[in-house]
Amino acid sequence: MIPLKSPEDLVMLKRSGEILAGVMEKLRSVLRPGITTLDIDLLSEELIRKEKALAAFKGYHGFPGTACVSVNEEIVHGIPGERVILEGDIVSIDLGVNYGGFFSDMAVTLPVGRVDSDKLKLIEVTKQSLDIGIKQAKVGNYLTDISHSIQRFVEGQGFSVVRQFVGHGIGTALHEEPEVPNFGRPGLGPLLKNGMVLAIEPMINLGGWECKVIENGWTAVTADGKVSAHFEHTVAVTDSGPVILTQL
Repeated sequence: MIPLKSPEDLVMLKRSGEILAGVMEKLRSVLRPGITTLDIDLLSEELIRKEKALAAFKGYHGFPGTACVSVNEEIVHGIPGERVILEGDIVSIDLGVNYGGFFSDMAVTLPVGRVDSDKLKLIEVTKQSLDIGIKQAKVGNYLTDISHSIQRFVEGQGFSVVRQFVGHGIGTALHEEPEVPNFGRPGLGPLLKNGMVLAIEPMINLGGWECKVIENGWTAVTADGKVSAHFEHTVAVTDSGPVILTQL
């Protein structure tokens, strides 16, 4: 069953999302060559704690970090550590907040220093695909109207959509029903209703869509070693249209 949120729930989810967006903005400002993925993780934990919130990912199913920090060919679930971020890298930061029992989830991919044009285009297309998907998150549409709009745009730009990892419902748990694929035919799945809250998160590859999980059991990388980008917002479906909860 897909839980519907009350207006009071949405107020709390909006506050959770604002905290998360503020933390992400500060992480964006410190990203530079020479820092490690662990530096990003430790700062995100400190910033979330200052807001009297909890890191939603820390310990979730055993995940060891506060943030998922994925570099270049890493698609998602990068474990923070001693990897040094270099000029020309692209870095995906995926982060969640639990504020008073209400969860928000957000991801961005950022260029570090001078980045080649293929990587920059991948980042821009992935960001645009999220915006396109969000526009379909409206009452009366089907769930896969979101999915199809993302896939059609991305593949039209010459990139590929990851199949193994998808978006999800969110609210009083980090992951709720339904799953939100970034691919598929339109007009399928549940009808979208007022009060649904979805974490929409396209993961887009420069090369093929295939991926694999490395030895640490968490980090997914592209099968062909080409780079990947990831953007995500927590979005409320409302009678007045989609509302992005993870923005300032």
